[in-house]
Amino acid sequence: MYSSEELLKKVNEALNGLVYDRQPVTLYDPIKYVLSLGGKRVRPVLMLLAYNLYKEDPEKIMTQAIALETYHNFTLLHDDLMDNADMRRGHETVHKKWNPNQAILSGDTMLLQAFQRMGQCEANRRQQVMDLFMETALEIGEGQQLDVEFESRNDVTEDEYIEMIRLKTSVLLACALEIGAILGGASEADQENLYCFGEQIGLAFQLQDDLLDVYGDPKVFGKNIGGDITSNKKTYMLINAINQADAAQRKKLMKWIEAATFDRNEKVKAVTRLYDEIGIRQLCEQKMEGCYQLGLQHLAKVNVSEERKAILKNYAAAMMKRQS
Repeated sequence: MYSSEELLKKVNEALNGLVYDRQPVTLYDPIKYVLSLGGKRVRPVLMLLAYNLYKEDPEKIMTQAIALETYHNFTLLHDDLMDNADMRRGHETVHKKWNPNQAILSGDTMLLQAFQRMGQCEANRRQQVMDLFMETALEIGEGQQLDVEFESRNDVTEDEYIEMIRLKTSVLLACALEIGAILGGASEADQENLYCFGEQIGLAFQLQDDLLDVYGDPKVFGKNIGGDITSNKKTYMLINAINQADAAQRKKLMKWIEAATFDRNEKVKAVTRLYDEIGIRQLCEQKMEGCYQLGLQHLAKVNVSEERKAILKNYAAAMMKRQS
């Protein structure tokens, strides 16, 4: 069994070793740039950890792990373009460093590379793997569309939000684990339970993002806190604040949501104060913990020794304690 740290090192080595020998180089330079910016590499590591539950040679599926990381970074590239974001991981986004047209074209190429790499798995597993990968990609697009539509709505329910983040974030973590299990020769029951484990961990992971954007340490979080508040992003925090507030609190909250002009710091402090009064932080932490525990219940059903599951379990626990 490999540790998560060892697998992360192998993933980064594989990414650094990718060969770009097609022309024109101007199409591929942004791709190299995006994949060089680092990141937690959660999805490829999860895939390799799931595979390693059953097989001792995770390097054998490194191409498929890199496919998932390529796909994930493609989604980030296009997200940044849609959001007109200036920075990603402390560096200029592709559409700022190059231009929007380059971001679209290089992003599309990343998507094709991801499917090409995923399809290089064992022939007897290929159809199942590609069907799952395709379904996941479709769901992520659906989640992104819902996220966009929520921007213009103030009546988004908690259930709608959870479904949106399940599609936009959770299913890719779940896909990573199930593909690892498929390629490792796991039973159908184990494949399903690992998928469900990833789905719940993914929900908790996104809820943690919501929480850190309000209560995180900017020096550790890697960006200014309060971005979701200033943009009125429909997060678990804001949705529940609107629903749980009393009349006076809701009036104050809606004043900030509807304000066309405002001082950023003043808005962040005022809304955070309302969150504190309403108890939103505790509510979000309880939801996170509930998702996490449900995920662990699915992991417990996986028919592998507890000793072999320990690394994956510890990795998930560390994800829940992250500060960035």
